[in-house]
Amino acid sequence: MAIDKIVIVGGGTAGWMAAAVLSRLKKGRELDVTLIESEAIGTVGVGEATIPPFVEFNQLLEIDEREMLSSVQGTFKLGIQFSNWGDVGESYIHPFGAYGYNMGGISFHHVWHQMREMGDKRPIQAFNVETMAAYFGRFARTEDFNRDDLPPVNYAYHLDASAYARFLRKYAETRGVVRQEGRIEDVQLDAESGFVNAVTLESGERFEGDLFIDCSGFRGLLIEQALETGYEDWTHWLPCNRAVALPCNRDDGSPPPPFTRATAHAAGWQWQVPLQHRNGNGHVYCDAYMSADEAHDILVANIAGKPTAEPNHLRFVTGRRKKFWNKNVVALGLSAGFMEPLESTSIHLINTGLNKLVAVLSLDGITQTQEDAFNRLTGKEYARIRDFLILHYNATRRDDSEFWNYCRTMSVPDTLTEKVELFKRNGQIFREEDELFTETSWAAVMMGQGIQMEGHNPVAETLDRETTLKELHEMEQSIRFAVNQMPGHGEYLTKYCPAPA
Repeated sequence: MAIDKIVIVGGGTAGWMAAAVLSRLKKGRELDVTLIESEAIGTVGVGEATIPPFVEFNQLLEIDEREMLSSVQGTFKLGIQFSNWGDVGESYIHPFGAYGYNMGGISFHHVWHQMREMGDKRPIQAFNVETMAAYFGRFARTEDFNRDDLPPVNYAYHLDASAYARFLRKYAETRGVVRQEGRIEDVQLDAESGFVNAVTLESGERFEGDLFIDCSGFRGLLIEQALETGYEDWTHWLPCNRAVALPCNRDDGSPPPPFTRATAHAAGWQWQVPLQHRNGNGHVYCDAYMSADEAHDILVANIAGKPTAEPNHLRFVTGRRKKFWNKNVVALGLSAGFMEPLESTSIHLINTGLNKLVAVLSLDGITQTQEDAFNRLTGKEYARIRDFLILHYNATRRDDSEFWNYCRTMSVPDTLTEKVELFKRNGQIFREEDELFTETSWAAVMMGQGIQMEGHNPVAETLDRETTLKELHEMEQSIRFAVNQMPGHGEYLTKYCPAPA
């Protein structure tokens, strides 16, 4: 059966990202795209951090970066600063760009380790432009330098997620997507196929569809409540199950830093997402080890200014649906699963879900092969990200609370154990298939939290020492020059994409 009508259930970031992408399919063909949302049903809508593929998402939609950032209080993000994760008082940055570049056919951290064993004392962070710019609160885009002898600057954004959804709503409606206000009261299934035929609103209006995109949040109105798809619970590995979010002013008038902060506390961690005129803050925690009141008090005691809203308390179960595409329903965003915001992957998974959907979708109809491929590829993606997040909790030396004792000693997936053991042995990191996180990402977190390389790729020992040291010196000087040329992050925002106060 041909796909002539697509119904998106739920708005928010996931719903309107889907609407924006699917609106492009309408060009030159008869295709109805309807988004149903209710203003009476709130969205999570906190200050949100993204990762570099999100920049490409907006470019593919031909969205003007300046206009978008101005509309969503946007700032730039060069990476994430992790504090108190390896041990209390320790800090490191997980940067978006690579450490150095490949030399002799091997990754830079092998060469760095060899040089360090031979007496070079420079930390590996000195060979990453994003880390150094973040430390000094500076920012510029690669194209601003207008020269090709400097390292590229990889970045993402911090943004107001609710404002971004409004921005995309305007984009999608301009391109023919129809928004329908209302709360869904009933879901009708086909008696033979089990496909969703239609949804009925409280008003009695009925909306038929050939393909439904479930963006209804944690409850999974279609994927779970109607189709009973099932959920794979990952609480054993990712035990945090509560969060309290609270925006605030920056009372000291300081400019927003070009990075996200993730600060570990006694039973979880706190995020700080700097927007142009305020901060988004939240405390993610496990209610088996901390009460909601205690989590709120810790958050309020560790924010940069006066709160600008009431606290928003959230409940979740880390994990994923057993199927992301079931019959004629595709789940995106929180409907598909949730692995907490530690590495800013929530919006990314919406993005890649849409990429895969458009890649396999045929408007001639839905096949089992399409569904199976989507579920297999998305399942692998979730598992790889899951392992990377577990690493942050498990690779700790903290023993100051029951929560961290649990995380440090818990069993972890074999796939993660293998990754850590190979890195310890000789620094090897296999990036499997098209997994999201790079060698630098894994190396940054492992070394940042105390997992050290005992050896390195033997090819590093075949490189000429003097030539290699000269190249490292030039690399460091190039990064130092680039950072010195950058303006302060706040100054850059003021000139490039100022947001109304």
